[in-house]
Amino acid sequence: MKPMAQLAMVMNLDKCIGCHTCSVTCKQTWTNRAGVEYVWFNNVETRPGQGYPRTYEDQSKWKGGWTLDRKGRLKLKGGGRYRKLFTIFDNPILPELSDYYEPWTYDYETLTTAPLQQHTPVARPKSLITGEDTKITWSANWDDNLAGAPELAQHDPLLKQVGDKVKFEFDRTFMFYLPRICEHCLNPACMASCPSGAIYKRTEDGIVLVDQDKCRGWRMCVSGCPYKKIYFNHRTGKAEKCTFCFPRMEVGLPTVCAETCVGRLRYIGVMLYDADAVAAVAATPDDKDLYAAQRDSFLDPFDPAVIAECEKAGIPRDWIEAAQNSPVYALINKYRVALPLHPEYRTVPMVWYIPPLSPVVDALRDTGHDAEDHGNLFAAIEALRIPVEYLAELFTAGDTGPVNDVLRKLAAMRSYMRDINMGRDTQPEIAARVGMSEEDVYEMYRLLALAKYDERYVIPPAHTEQAHGLEELATDCSLDYDGGPGMGGWGPFGETSGAPTPVAVENFRMLQNRQTADSSSSVKGGGRVNLLNWDGRGTTEGLMPERNGGKHRK
Repeated sequence: MKPMAQLAMVMNLDKCIGCHTCSVTCKQTWTNRAGVEYVWFNNVETRPGQGYPRTYEDQSKWKGGWTLDRKGRLKLKGGGRYRKLFTIFDNPILPELSDYYEPWTYDYETLTTAPLQQHTPVARPKSLITGEDTKITWSANWDDNLAGAPELAQHDPLLKQVGDKVKFEFDRTFMFYLPRICEHCLNPACMASCPSGAIYKRTEDGIVLVDQDKCRGWRMCVSGCPYKKIYFNHRTGKAEKCTFCFPRMEVGLPTVCAETCVGRLRYIGVMLYDADAVAAVAATPDDKDLYAAQRDSFLDPFDPAVIAECEKAGIPRDWIEAAQNSPVYALINKYRVALPLHPEYRTVPMVWYIPPLSPVVDALRDTGHDAEDHGNLFAAIEALRIPVEYLAELFTAGDTGPVNDVLRKLAAMRSYMRDINMGRDTQPEIAARVGMSEEDVYEMYRLLALAKYDERYVIPPAHTEQAHGLEELATDCSLDYDGGPGMGGWGPFGETSGAPTPVAVENFRMLQNRQTADSSSSVKGGGRVNLLNWDGRGTTEGLMPERNGGKHRK
């Protein structure tokens, strides 16, 4: 056993109202720069719909994730190292800007500077890429609220898996919102696809990041990620992705998307897992067994043997306690109501979802029946095969059994709690029908509906004394200049204390300065620059060699 800790997230889709607050706050924090106008680290999709970029789930087209060869061994769908070598200068399996959308703004200046005239001036859309007039044809959530269905929704790759009749009936059956971020997988295909080795998974918390110094812009990671959550900055020539807001996580704060979520649908916590079992989980022969295999690979944080192994592996005690109090562990392994997104991609994702019960309740209410009665709800779940099958394509590789089990537990919780809220005697048989105790049903309800801030986000702060400055080792990866890793020497407070300000702190301060300043920020001291914080305008100090008499300094 090789225990490791992973920060993970669970989203309760029944509570998402599609307000996009999470997307906007993430955009303002991380991608409010030139070169990433089209990028949404966090986006909210309407289902059914094509997603962002459109039809990203069609892996027969995009070749993302992993598959098994004839001998049952894992291999990248996009090909191995030789294929990547031959296509390194011409990678054809990439989404184009039109698959995302061409970002635009409006010519507001015309409205304020136009002279007096008979007709009202018009603020025409302008491309943020070219600056020219453009025609708005697509956006990050063009399918919002089933807009354009069935003309647009019929291109949803998942609809092809659940029958032709759904294309005409689906929009009258149900609709829900699906927020998405990087999955921070245990077996990330993006990392395996990168020829430069620029993508790495942090050992202390499992967050997957892109080393901006090492990235050479080959864009193989964009092709390799089946969720298409890695993006290319066309101004800096670097790949960028969701960072799980690691500067916030290191001090115990939740991600920006979770912090600002109106519906309070996100939960963040620590999961302990056996690193030695990840390869076996990803190589599970049957796609439908992947969900159970991954769930079984998580370690019980209350098991004395697991605790002993974690301490032996150097996992801090407060991280073990955080895993014991983790809402993510409770939803995934205790109550078993959270499911992974597309486990068939074999990346072993760590952002899980509680499927929505609302479509079933809405359909039942439309028929005039009591939508809170457990008998009606259970029967409706079994009768509404189309939504369950669609949810199964999203979360369990097409296996409807686990989805049915989750929906039945959510239905039981709704019915059981109605009796309490109405002042009636509880019905223990409701909990028994889904294999739960009355105490478990109530505790699950409390976590899903009433949990406070500290219960939804159980995030232990980083231990810098073990991480050697955290991002200092990862971001400054070169050893050929003064001040590089291992070259800082000893200061008055121990190893590396005499080196410059740690990059993790520097990044966070730069981010704050850039967002509140009128001009672009630059790194001061050490001649270093982190391209993740460069806004793409001008030449940031430290980005290029200094000039001497009109020539670059040698």
